[in-house]
Amino acid sequence: MKIRALLLAATALSIAPAAQAQEDRLGALERKLAEQQQRIEQLESLVARQSQMLEQVGTPAPAPQVAPPVAAAPVAASTPAAAPQLASAAPAPGGEFGIAGLDVSGDMRVRQEWNYGTARDRSRSAVRARLRATYKIDDHFAVGTQIATGDPDDPNSTDVTLGNFVDDFAVSLDQAWVRYTNGGLTAYAGKFPQIFQRTDMLWDGDVSPQGVGVSYGARLGGARVDARGIWFVIDEAAVARDSDMLGGQLALSAPLGATLKAGLTGSYYHYRLGSVAGADAGDFRGNLISGGRYLSDFHLIEGIGTLGWSGLSERWPLAFTADYVKNLGAAVAGDTAFNLELAAGRTAKPGDWRIAYNYSEVQVDSVLAAFSHDNIDLSTNYKLHGVGIGYVPAPHLQLDLLWYHYRPLDPAYAGALPPREWLDRIRLAFMVSF
Repeated sequence: MKIRALLLAATALSIAPAAQAQEDRLGALERKLAEQQQRIEQLESLVARQSQMLEQVGTPAPAPQVAPPVAAAPVAASTPAAAPQLASAAPAPGGEFGIAGLDVSGDMRVRQEWNYGTARDRSRSAVRARLRATYKIDDHFAVGTQIATGDPDDPNSTDVTLGNFVDDFAVSLDQAWVRYTNGGLTAYAGKFPQIFQRTDMLWDGDVSPQGVGVSYGARLGGARVDARGIWFVIDEAAVARDSDMLGGQLALSAPLGATLKAGLTGSYYHYRLGSVAGADAGDFRGNLISGGRYLSDFHLIEGIGTLGWSGLSERWPLAFTADYVKNLGAAVAGDTAFNLELAAGRTAKPGDWRIAYNYSEVQVDSVLAAFSHDNIDLSTNYKLHGVGIGYVPAPHLQLDLLWYHYRPLDPAYAGALPPREWLDRIRLAFMVSF
């Protein structure tokens, strides 16, 4: 009996260390598993954060929104004149590059053009690229710049014709300005974006005024009133009187119903062309010249009327625009111009279409050719039919097809062009905005 008890005790003593060792090993394994689970959770959290960041970076910016033809915003609305301008007037905002208050945007357009009816039918390819940046200093002040391709001596165009044995493109500082905003008041100084409601018949879309510009907008019941003024420095001279322009505009827009809107704008531009030393052939184009100076003065009265109806559908609004200009300082009878346009559709979202037709008659000294459109060979003294089709295939992309059918209005001022023959220009453009 004693021997059996001793054997049992010895067996228990031998098992105890083994059991303790097993428990120690199990505890170590549990601790390792807990550490590995903690690492797995940390890695899963890191992967989730990285995925979220990648999704944010890869999300496309919203498509550029095009303002409706009826002017209802304090900023000047753009309506076509010498040709239907179908490209977006408001490019999509750019990224901030990690700098608070900085917005960067731009666009690039590739265009093919065909010309018929002149001495030699001609085609050409052209490229335009623009990059702009705005930095908001505080709640009231901002500064901005824009660089663009094109001839820096030509304010009417930023296009570059492909050719010249692959020479590099000329790029220049197209805008540099300071802006102040306070409520409905906006003021610019420098070389700044156009603030006037306009058509290309009087102001080409590439012209950036330089000097000082002020606009103020306010609501009056359901209507909106916008007042705009500008002092435009044209040519500074050391000896002769400087050339400049004082201009003012008053615009009223109001709804006439749930789907019908109307707008009326009156403008006056008083040019004082004392010095023309900085002018070249492109600045005198179209207007009458005597002794190396403009034959006429340019004191322009302009009226723009707009009517928009959106009752057909959201994607197919209808818009009618009429623009009339008279030069009170003209030295000849050719002192008036007008443009009429009818458009249907929009170019705001993918799948949108816009179709436009316009008719213009512009007499020889009715507008200052230095700043009017360059869509055709004639900046003044023309009769024109224009047809345009715009399509948005995807966000930030737009296709435009434009056809201009035109001829000199007065054969006496036709210059080198056939005085009574119709000419044709067709343009196909592809534009990317960001």
